[in-house]
Formats: sequence, C-alpha cells, structure tokens
Amino acid sequence: MENFDGIVEFVAVAESQGFSAAAKQLGCSTSHVSRQVSRLEERLGSSLLARSTRQVSLTQAGTAYYQRCKELVIGLQQANEQVSQQQFQLNGTLRVSGAGIFAEQYVAPALMDFGLRHPGLKIDMDFNSRMVNFVEDGIDFAIRYGRLEDSGLVARKLADRQMMAVASPSYLKENGIPNHPDQLKTQSCLVANNDEWVFDLNGEPVSVKVSGRWRTNNAHAIVKACEQGLGIAYMPKSSFSGSIQEGLLEPILESFCGRGASSWIVYQNRRFLPMRARMAIDYLVDYFSDWVE
Repeated sequence: MENFDGIVEFVAVAESQGFSAAAKQLGCSTSHVSRQVSRLEERLGSSLLARSTRQVSLTQAGTAYYQRCKELVIGLQQANEQVSQQQFQLNGTLRVSGAGIFAEQYVAPALMDFGLRHPGLKIDMDFNSRMVNFVEDGIDFAIRYGRLEDSGLVARKLADRQMMAVASPSYLKENGIPNHPDQLKTQSCLVANNDEWVFDLNGEPVSVKVSGRWRTNNAHAIVKACEQGLGIAYMPKSSFSGSIQEGLLEPILESFCGRGASSWIVYQNRRFLPMRARMAIDYLVDYFSDWVE
C-alpha cells in the first residue's frame, strides 16, 4: 500500500498558505509539518509547494494534487468522527471570542450548559471586541454582531436583533420626550459603534445623524451612561431589559425602532474545525433557533 504520510500536512499548508499556520491548525510543530511535506515530495518525485521567505504557494503539480487530496482528507476526517461519535467524550479546550451584552448575558450561559453536558471539556471565553486571528490566537469561533465583511470566514446566524431607543426618566423630564426620529438631531445621544441610527418609517429605513456627550464601543458603558441621564441610547432591545424592569430606563420612539443587525457565529473553514467546536456551534444554533429579542 502506498504511504499516505504527509498528505494531511500538505493539505493544511495549501489551505492556510503557510507552514506555521498549518502547524497551529493541526496542533503540531512547524518543523514536523515541513518535514512531512518534504518527505511526501521526495516520494512523489515532484515539488508541490513553491517556498519563499514571505509566502508559500502551490506549484502546478501541487494544485492538481491538492484538488485530489482535499476530498480524501475530508472523507477521512468524517469517517473518524463518525466512529468517534459513538463512544467519545469531548475533551480539550474550546476557545471562544465574544463581545457585547448578548455574548455575555445569553451566549455565555448557553455555553455553560453545553459544558455541563461534556464534563471533560474546558471552555475559555474571551470577551474582546477586537478582530481575532483564528490561527494565531487559537480561537475556535467568535460571536459577532452587525454586518460582516467578506473575509472568507464561515458565518452562521444566531439571532436577529430588534432595536430599542431608551432614556432615563430624569433625562426625559428635563429634555422632553421625542416623538419622531428627526428630533434626535437636537438631543444628546449616546453613540456606540456609529452615529447613524436607522429607524423604520412607514416600512422604509430612515437614517438619522446623531451626536452627544458620551461615546464608547462598550455596551455596558452605554447603558450605565443612559441610566445616569447623559442621553438617549439606541441598541438591541435585550441590552436594556434589566434596566427597564427596574424602572431606570424608559422606551421611546417604539413605533419607529427598526430591526437591527444580526448576531453571528464566525469561524474558519470547517475542514479543520475540531469536533468540540463543531458540536458547540451546532448546539448554539439550535439553542437560539427560537430566541426572541
């Protein structure tokens, strides 16, 4: 039987375009990946990769070989998982990046429940809004809100978000209650990710440019500033649920508040996604399938 050593490493290098990135995907050393690919090329008698100090690219022979091998690797991975699923315990560490109130108050508890179902699994959740490098940071998937850039990543929708405008009773008493989005132009507004707020007017989106005394990319800080009477906030409805129940904030412009962006699970090509990540993603998608803002 022909020796298949090095094929998995070669496919990983081809897809990540680098030996270091492939090593992190596969959980081994860069030298191991390089050695395995070199031995594969020696056995084949052909150069599969063009190496330079800055990048790694496929040769003509490497491109043709990759097209054949990638399906073999997928099939092998699926076969291994199919057998493992019958007698496995999830283990290792699931690393998740999340940002915002939705990730903290809703996604984190869901992952806690997932962890209880798999006692051998460790979960490491990093609440950071920065753009993550999935390979270098070792992140399995991220929870993100809003419009996604075309980055080549895989995205699965978790939930649609309904927007809500709110203010504190003291602010409304002092500044009056606006009854139309246009009146926000003369109000003090608390700006989060952008200062263009989109409302719904007779079924059509209407954008209003706002400004105010407080700006931050942290949703908790927006809520607290709103409770203190610094201005009007406009974010997904669930951001204010506790404050409204306690009487600290009051909804305004309810008939104009539109449907906001969505929350997403974002991750790299599923070909090398660990089983623990695949199962966690499927669990979260199912968990939020009937979630209402």
